Amino acid sequence: MATKIIMPDLGESVIEGTVVQWLKSEGDTVHAGDALLEVDTDKVTTEIESPVDGILLQITVPQDATIEVGTLVGWVGEAGEQLNGAADPQQSQPSTQTSNQEPLAAQVLQSTHTDGAQRPSRNRKSGMFVSPVVARMAAHHNLDLEQIAGTGRNGRVRKKDVQAYLESPPTQPAKVVAEMGAPATAQDADVLPLTSMRRAIAKRMTLSKQTIPHVTAVVEVDLQKITTHRRAHKDSFAQDGVSLTYMAYFAVAVAQALKAHRIVNSSWSDDGILLHRQVNLGIATDLGERGLIVPVVKNAADLSLLGAAREIGVLAAQARDGALSAAQTRNATYTITNYGSNGTLQATPIIAPPQCAILGLGKIERRPVVRLLDGEEVIVIRPMVYMTHTYDHRILDGGASARFLRAVIEKIENWQ
Repeated sequence: MATKIIMPDLGESVIEGTVVQWLKSEGDTVHAGDALLEVDTDKVTTEIESPVDGILLQITVPQDATIEVGTLVGWVGEAGEQLNGAADPQQSQPSTQTSNQEPLAAQVLQSTHTDGAQRPSRNRKSGMFVSPVVARMAAHHNLDLEQIAGTGRNGRVRKKDVQAYLESPPTQPAKVVAEMGAPATAQDADVLPLTSMRRAIAKRMTLSKQTIPHVTAVVEVDLQKITTHRRAHKDSFAQDGVSLTYMAYFAVAVAQALKAHRIVNSSWSDDGILLHRQVNLGIATDLGERGLIVPVVKNAADLSLLGAAREIGVLAAQARDGALSAAQTRNATYTITNYGSNGTLQATPIIAPPQCAILGLGKIERRPVVRLLDGEEVIVIRPMVYMTHTYDHRILDGGASARFLRAVIEKIENWQ
């Protein structure tokens, strides 16, 4: 019996991907574990493998097509096997119409069933099925999905359609746009095509600023202790094949502070604040012109300095080589970004939902500071860094943020 090849769930918030290329052709012999095609999502480019041995009987999705999770992309079976009656699972969804008229927010059914599974929800007004994330977004923003043009199969409204609607509401008068100035055209500008990564960054950051009340605190941190420690140990770490970076020290300090201050390691929910049991640190990694990606150090609170340095080094190398798997970018509970590597002193980073905060590190500089030595105030030169903590004010107040920052600072400035 032929086996369906389905677009798999590739990670948190990933609901669709684009077929970059087919690595096998119809009629090719394949073995279980062979890569059949490459799919590009907003997080990573990954390969979809064959689950069984056989022949690639049929390709149902062409190259460059954008498909949703759960879409049938092909069939693998025995040579000459017939596929009569085979149908795309997405086309088999019910399309029953209903005439119920309800308030806008009530037009979306609850997306979480009693068994906890996430299933498509039906728009009561149109009978249209939507994903749980679309249902939540529609309810949160009190949107009428009938007013949003869907780009999915059979006009289904997808997450990106809702985000585009929120970014550019159709009710904005044309004269207001004109007053702001018409956008540049291809005649007076060079057009840089948008990659799926850049589109995803734009949508996620816009959604973050629209839905999360951001507050940023800035502190200055003395790095004398960890600079001395790093100088004394970087050679021994190198003998183990590990680069001892400043990021490793901050990762350890932040992870331990998150373990002690669980409210910072949390997410917002209408049912209550979700306190995550694991500390999964996202480490923002610059890919140059390609964009930015955030590999995740899982269970970071359990790692030693050596373990953290090794994991960060491996993930950063894989990110730059384009070798990260989808699993390596999932489920971050807190993120650290090092904009100081490019010379920036301070910045106000944007929170990556559903996290509730992000830590930013500026450029490390030697600066004169006042210290108390032997009962007297003296001016000394120390390696200093500005550290910013941007947090969700729905979850954290100034005091909670300050206590978390103090725990990080104490660990860094008194490194043992």
